[in-house]
Amino acid sequence: MNFALPAELLALKAKVRRFIAEEIVPMERDPRQTAHGPNAELRQALVEKARAHGLLTPHASTEMGGLGLSHMEKAVIFEEAAYSPLGPIALNIHAPDEGNIHLLELVATPAQKQRWLLPMVQGHIRSCFAMTEPSPGAGSDPSMMTTTAVRDGDDYLINGQKWFITGAEGASVAIIMARMEDGTATMFLTDTDRPGFILERMMDSLDSCFAGGHAVLRLENLRVPAADVLGEIGKGFRYAQLRLAPARLTHCMRWLGQARRAHEVACSYGSRRQSFGKTLGEHQGVGFMLADNEMDLHSTRLTIWHCAWVLDQGERGNVESSMAKVISSEGIWRVIDRCVQVLGGQGVTGETIVERIFRDARSFRIYDGPNEVHRMSLAKKVLSRFTEDKQ
Repeated sequence: MNFALPAELLALKAKVRRFIAEEIVPMERDPRQTAHGPNAELRQALVEKARAHGLLTPHASTEMGGLGLSHMEKAVIFEEAAYSPLGPIALNIHAPDEGNIHLLELVATPAQKQRWLLPMVQGHIRSCFAMTEPSPGAGSDPSMMTTTAVRDGDDYLINGQKWFITGAEGASVAIIMARMEDGTATMFLTDTDRPGFILERMMDSLDSCFAGGHAVLRLENLRVPAADVLGEIGKGFRYAQLRLAPARLTHCMRWLGQARRAHEVACSYGSRRQSFGKTLGEHQGVGFMLADNEMDLHSTRLTIWHCAWVLDQGERGNVESSMAKVISSEGIWRVIDRCVQVLGGQGVTGETIVERIFRDARSFRIYDGPNEVHRMSLAKKVLSRFTEDKQ
């Protein structure tokens, strides 16, 4: 593994850093932000800024108009973009669109790419990924899926309920996971304005960084043509893994940028604020917290870069991305929590960006699989390897 960054990547990193600082950070108090994320007008304004600077959708392939970034290159650029909560929206690298673009590039037909993927890459439309269901349906255990798809002539009729569907409000296209009559799962693409695709309500949540928030969907005899099946019938769970391994990692990249921002705010405050005859940072209680932040940020970045390297070697990287997700989500949470403590009263108010980052970041330990589920899966692999070694 060689983590020395080439000159071209360093130049792109510097370009993104300048863009975020000069164009996006000043918009962080824009009133067009809502409890369910930036509204459509604000999102479009942000996207146009990135388009004008040649930074829109950099992770997409060059054939689709992106920069064709490798996983390692994404690790560097996504961290820089996420220095502002609005950065991933501007560059069109936010969830769930980032993961959906990756999946469609791998699996979609040429017609599907032209109809849905290209407008997504160009920033003209958004998407959502509808897999999670309320109890007793699929959550951490996707095998419990209750949404069904039944063949009806040249179409499929889909029925069920989905919730915690990020980006659903305002999305033009949805990827829906449904159970087939033989018990397998299949992914379907659908325009969200089709009859039977019903957004029942928005869900209030701690975070407010995702365009379109989180919604409850009802699918009521939703008719989807067979031509809109994504990939092959019965391979939905396999495609979900193709999407989730890199998507988990890009979550880590983005949250690392947020944690670094919080840390820099805390360091600036600790270097200026006077208390008991010296700056806060000179007190060991505060200085040690800032030192611990540096170590957590460093170890998290190395973990992300290692996983990115594994994926760039053509490996599936499921185990590595699970470990990276747990290590990163818990490391960045420690960093942000310490920053709140260093800032004192300012840390729990909107006086700085840290309070918002704190609210947004808490959900990371749940998104893309709760950390406990990743630990359970890793424990099984560890025990299996130990058993095999003993035989």
